[in-house]
Amino acid sequence: MPLTIPRLPLLTGLEGYDASGLRNDVSAGLAIAAVGLPSAIAYPAIAGLPPETGLYASITPLVAYALFGPSRKLIVGPDAATMTVLAAVLAAIFATPGVTTDRVTVAALLALAVGAFCLAARAVRLGVLATFLSRPILTGFFAGISLSILIGQIKRFTGVDIDADGLIAPVLELLREAGSIHWPSLVLALGCFVLLQVARAVKSPVPGPVIVVVLSVLLSSAFDFEARGIAIVGNIPEGLPALTLPRMGDLPIDTLFVGAAAIFLVSFGSGVIAARSFGTLGGYQVDPNRELAGFGAANIAAGLFGTFPVTASDSRTAVNFAVGGRSQIASLVAAATLIAVLLFLGGVLRILPIPALGAILAATALSLIDLAALRHIWRVSRMEFVFALIAMWGPIGLGVLNGVMIAIAATLVYLLRKSMYPHDALLGRIPGRDGFYKLHREPQARPVPGFGACMIQGSLLFFNTDYVQARLLSIAETLPAGAGWLVIDASAIPQIDSTATAMLDEVGDELKKRGITLGLAELHSDARAMLDRAGVIEKIGPTMVFAGIEDALAAFAGRSERAAG
Repeated sequence: MPLTIPRLPLLTGLEGYDASGLRNDVSAGLAIAAVGLPSAIAYPAIAGLPPETGLYASITPLVAYALFGPSRKLIVGPDAATMTVLAAVLAAIFATPGVTTDRVTVAALLALAVGAFCLAARAVRLGVLATFLSRPILTGFFAGISLSILIGQIKRFTGVDIDADGLIAPVLELLREAGSIHWPSLVLALGCFVLLQVARAVKSPVPGPVIVVVLSVLLSSAFDFEARGIAIVGNIPEGLPALTLPRMGDLPIDTLFVGAAAIFLVSFGSGVIAARSFGTLGGYQVDPNRELAGFGAANIAAGLFGTFPVTASDSRTAVNFAVGGRSQIASLVAAATLIAVLLFLGGVLRILPIPALGAILAATALSLIDLAALRHIWRVSRMEFVFALIAMWGPIGLGVLNGVMIAIAATLVYLLRKSMYPHDALLGRIPGRDGFYKLHREPQARPVPGFGACMIQGSLLFFNTDYVQARLLSIAETLPAGAGWLVIDASAIPQIDSTATAMLDEVGDELKKRGITLGLAELHSDARAMLDRAGVIEKIGPTMVFAGIEDALAAFAGRSERAAG
């Protein structure tokens, strides 16, 4: 049998590629680089990293995803939410006494760890983790992240160092330190912020961040902002990032592991949501398991070239779609363009004012607050809205890293609550029609005398057995003692555990005392096997286990006729 070598996704995506596709990809790549440059320089500041790391994160991960990522149009790069979680992880690591490893090395190690998590999850097909944090909880969490980013821009806007944490305390501290505000910086930042909002409102063909970067660099050169006390980016190393393997050194491995897991969960969850959104726009399916391979390659490339974790970028992917990019050639063109910026424009970017970057970050943070989604959640489910608020409060009240844990805990509580109280319904017949109907839905449906039929919708597991037992006994109260059956339609019960088998055994015993016979209909094979091993089937009698609820009614009618005869 001949050996087959798997083809890179990039090569598969170039099948049928032509000159018109190349023109579109070159245009898209240049646009991606133009839009990505401001955020590439601004985002590292969230985690206290030098600006060149943002450029590195916009080059090598792009190339890695282009080679190994499944999507023809998705663009990876720095992401505000991921950077905020990274900042919290770095703060936790450097709060550990004795850590002397530099910040960039730690960020690179975290990128490698996130990449390893992605590839390990891909190997065992854990793409389902992308849906672990539900949309309501992610919506709330990103809103909390955005408020944290906004508070973090106080120093870049005003030049005032703020030590307080939370949402209100930093504002109060700023009011107390109002005399220290550097007013030229504040005016510049507010002006850039207003310009960004105007550009967005009028749907400027040139993206707002590009306008702000170009205009602020020109003003900085013309008026010598550095001499006037306005902070600037400073020297950016000219040259390409070097391939190196970062060393652990004296880092606490447990904190590094937990931090990488938090970054992985948030970045992959938000990344796949972005991928699916653009997949819907582009008319193609997104496989989270295949995306794990692309994200894993991108993050490993980031770690090996001295930068930080990355994920799918909404803004860059949107530009790619808008310009008409056809393939991942657009990513390669964008990476090449940013390499040229590193090599030839480092001196120009040196005078970029920090308040302008603060304005870009503040505008980005506001875009993370999806008020329309929050209103939709409020309209659809008040309970899910509460969980969204809990997830939003986490990053603000307890810090971003704890906020991730709060979001995970909220997800678990939400799932547990949904499973603790499985829905049930009494079933009856409608005269002249076949089948059984839920009594609460169909006013014409009537219960069959002496024949109690109910449906339970959900798995029977240890944490909901008490509730289900109480419901079944309550239903039994409606049946005449000594002459009734209670048949459970189990078609919507996918799983039963050992605690549930014991509960059904107890229910059968209790019903027997009342002269009521317990029956089961349409059991799933796994559930039936579990009840068989537990001896429940033998105890209630194999003749009381039916293929369907209609078969159970037929058996009940036959029994009643024999009793009457």
